[in-house]
Amino acid sequence: MPGPSDRVTIEGRTILAEIGSGQVWGSPNYRWISRNDAVFAVLREYRPDIIESLCPWVLPWIAIRHRWRFPDTALVAGYRTDFPNAHVYRVMRDLAGHAPASFFRNLAYGYAALTYNRFDRVYTLNREAERMLHGLGQTNTGLLGLGVDIDQFSPDHRDPGFRAALGLPETGGPLLIYAGRIDNEKRADMLVAMFKALPADLGAAMVLVGDGKLRPQLQEEARGLPIAFPGFEADRKALARALASSDIYVSGMADETFGISVLEAQASGLPVVGVASGAMVERVPPDAGLLGPAGDTAAMAANVVRLWRGDYAGARQRSLTLANAHNRWQHTFEQLIKEEYTAALQARDARRARGFGLPTRRALDVS
Repeated sequence: MPGPSDRVTIEGRTILAEIGSGQVWGSPNYRWISRNDAVFAVLREYRPDIIESLCPWVLPWIAIRHRWRFPDTALVAGYRTDFPNAHVYRVMRDLAGHAPASFFRNLAYGYAALTYNRFDRVYTLNREAERMLHGLGQTNTGLLGLGVDIDQFSPDHRDPGFRAALGLPETGGPLLIYAGRIDNEKRADMLVAMFKALPADLGAAMVLVGDGKLRPQLQEEARGLPIAFPGFEADRKALARALASSDIYVSGMADETFGISVLEAQASGLPVVGVASGAMVERVPPDAGLLGPAGDTAAMAANVVRLWRGDYAGARQRSLTLANAHNRWQHTFEQLIKEEYTAALQARDARRARGFGLPTRRALDVS
């Protein structure tokens, strides 16, 4: 993992190797590994039997090159972000328009095919992403369900003084909350625009928990409005308190692959107002929240009003029921190890039996 400096910590059977990495501009709580040689050195030192890669950019190819030298290594990838849409298309569309953005998105999907078809096993977090991978030619895929700890995230952690502690007025209206990166990928700018479209008599307030490059801009846009920006929250207990002390979870993220933050909000008793795109469609059925078109702030504002003034208590209870059905962290890790890793090892054995992945003179010279 990236860290402030190179450091290896060994605790029993766990080896944590931190690679000294620079901070991501505008997101000081995130770091980007760019020192490939340092990663290669760690892999050569510990020779893992299985490498699981979650990054779609540089790190997968380090794993692939390592396997050229050590073909007994099984490669597993977690496709957790639809990066051609989230990282490429949406950024390029804002810069150059739909047509150029679509062109580069198609290039990114081509890169995804080139990358993930070299892995022994790829798991996704929703069926839409799995179908996309099948279309790219990778058919050895799994669908991994994530979960939520309903003891950690629960309505029991509600704090009646939370709103006042943020300096927000007690108006009798709903407290909206978002927790995550405040950047373009997460469409955090949509939330402030949505809030401005809410009727004044609703008496709403909002808290955006997190940090990112859009935070200063949105703070300026929200000047004079009952919107709080408490910053990044590393304490999970404090995050659970914030969620349980709010009323509606809001998100404009259109490319979510699972939506763990949505599950944590539901476990805290919050209905969700979001967008009908990505994994949010699977996470938020109509009776547990409301979804509107991606990018439509007016529709999102209307859904907040409709939810709050409608069967809010029923939506809250149905959200809790959904979260209880996903209290499955133990099952998640059992599936990851017993199914996804096992399938990767079986694919590795089949690859070796066919003679694929054997080191060549050129591959042996790669370092």
